[in-house]
Amino acid sequence: MSYNELRHIADSYGLIFLGVVFLILIGWTFRRRASEQHARAANMIFENEDERDG
Repeated sequence: MSYNELRHIADSYGLIFLGVVFLILIGWTFRRRASEQHARAANMIFENEDERDG
C-alpha cells in the first residue's frame, strides 16, 4: 500500500467517519432528556456556595 492510497482512504473514509461522529455527538447533546442534566451542570458551581451562606 503506497502513501497515495493511504491518503485517499484517509481523505474519503476519514471524513465520513468524523462526520458521523460529529452528528452523533450533536444528537447526544440535544436529546430530550439532556436538558435536565444540562441545567443541573450549569448550576453545580453554586451548590456549595448556597450551603456556606446558610
